Amino acid sequence: VQLQASGGGLVQAGASLSLSCVASGPLTFSTLNMAWFRQAPGKEREFVSGIDWSGERTYYGDFAKGRFTISRDNAKNTVYLQMNSLKPEDTSVYYCASDPYIIGGFQGFSRVDEWTYWGQGTLVTVSS
Repeated sequence: VQLQASGGGLVQAGASLSLSCVASGPLTFSTLNMAWFRQAPGKEREFVSGIDWSGERTYYGDFAKGRFTISRDNAKNTVYLQMNSLKPEDTSVYYCASDPYIIGGFQGFSRVDEWTYWGQGTLVTVSS
């Protein structure tokens, strides 16, 4: 599975940004669980949000709740991350990830080592 993330950029605090991740490859997109992680310089990669293959279950890191929304469009092989009320501490490289087998609800989705396929990342910079 190849993942291509896009939509990053430089915005001011309080602004919104929408990230997209298009998947391609031999696996059917509608069978893939999808997630967004982020990694700031010098920090570990952290879970942002995840959505299961059906789109019925979504998960968020604490900092993302109420500000970020994950969604997917299986017809377009795309997962989205709508980010509102951005803060300077949201500055990171955002990565999308996919895997057909994630179990354990939030605990499983939030583990970096559960995900098999990763995109190249898109940089989000939020200025104060």
